Amino acid sequence: EGIRGANGVETDGIPSDVRKRTMDAVDSCGGRVTIGDVSSRAGLKLNETEKALQALAADSCGFLEVSDEGDVLYVFPKDYRSRLASKSFRMKVEPLLEKSKGVAEYLIRVAFGTTLIVSIVLVYTTIIALISSRSDEDNRGRRGRSYDSGFTYFFRPSDLFWYWDPYYYRRQRIREDDMNFIESVFSFVFGDGDPNQGIEEERWKLIGQYIASNGGVVAADELAPYLDVLPAKEADDESYVLPVLLRFDGHPEVNEEGNILYHFPTLQRTASSWQNGRREYVGKQWSDWVGGVEKFFREKKWPFSKTKQSEKAMVIGLGGLNLFGVIILSSMLKNVAVVPGGFVSFVADIFPILQIYAASFFAIPLFRWFLMKKTNDEIGKRNQAREQRARLLEMPDSSLRQKLLSARDMARRTVIGSERIVYSTERDISDQDYETKEWDRRFREI
Repeated sequence: EGIRGANGVETDGIPSDVRKRTMDAVDSCGGRVTIGDVSSRAGLKLNETEKALQALAADSCGFLEVSDEGDVLYVFPKDYRSRLASKSFRMKVEPLLEKSKGVAEYLIRVAFGTTLIVSIVLVYTTIIALISSRSDEDNRGRRGRSYDSGFTYFFRPSDLFWYWDPYYYRRQRIREDDMNFIESVFSFVFGDGDPNQGIEEERWKLIGQYIASNGGVVAADELAPYLDVLPAKEADDESYVLPVLLRFDGHPEVNEEGNILYHFPTLQRTASSWQNGRREYVGKQWSDWVGGVEKFFREKKWPFSKTKQSEKAMVIGLGGLNLFGVIILSSMLKNVAVVPGGFVSFVADIFPILQIYAASFFAIPLFRWFLMKKTNDEIGKRNQAREQRARLLEMPDSSLRQKLLSARDMARRTVIGSERIVYSTERDISDQDYETKEWDRRFREI
């Protein structure tokens, strides 16, 4: 009989991100896993992994296996995802919420871009109305003396809608970064979001997979290409390893040569058959021996905007046109003793909002550009430092080579096969009374 939750759905109490990463790791391992398997593949903390596995097993009728050395394995049925989805209201709602979030983000982008067009239409239509009003009040011979500058000829509001695509919702995007002009307005002002969103998850996945694939014992120099470190010439200690030790329950060990190596016992025990690290791997190119793990962790630099140059030029042009119109209209409203009613009065009431929009249209990108330049400089320095550390590993000097060889000598990978299982919650308890007693005895000894 599988593990059953006592109250409600246990999985709903697990953060969505942790649950998804755990399930992906379980799938990649074939449904039979140790805590170390999932933690290394998902990049999760060991305590997070254990709680998530317990909840998933409880809700999907998974079961536990215990080895002769007391290792606990979690075994999930092939249809465990469908079982979870049938029980968890949260898992049913999450896809809808994600779609709603995407729609809301798109509507915000479109609304901001459309506001630019609306602002231009309102501003220049009001300018035209004020010019017409002044012309009616003046004598025929003085018509348009002050403000007759040809706005009615050059700035027809209808001409500003030529790029609007009424069939946009019927078209599918060819690329993820493909956007229409209305969206590009938002992209120019506010950017396109953090390009490194979710990258910390990838960082810990790389670290966990690297440690596990090298037998659970590594040198600090091997972890440096994945962490935030100083350049090789400025390095003075190995304190940057502490977050890795805390996440994967590792501890330092000193070998006979006096080198400090880092041991991760939990990541050494697996239900999958992985190859151990070998001595001959040391000193070869990383692409030949890392086994699919990236050579170093690279952060992406922030782009100012993903819009095309032609669209960006049009956005700047229309933004400038709007700002120029707001300045002209502001001067005209100040010189009008009595604001005409109707449309002009409405625009005069909302004019402060139009002014804020026109000013922020260029102020926000300018501030963002300075901030982004500083951020990208810092990202470049971190990437360069990690790349330098990676190059040192490609062709290590004699002392580093000896340290790496010592780490490979201490590496250990224990594969827990079915022949080592002494207890399983899948079987009837009546059929394994003897095994249970024997397991209890061994467990107490451990």
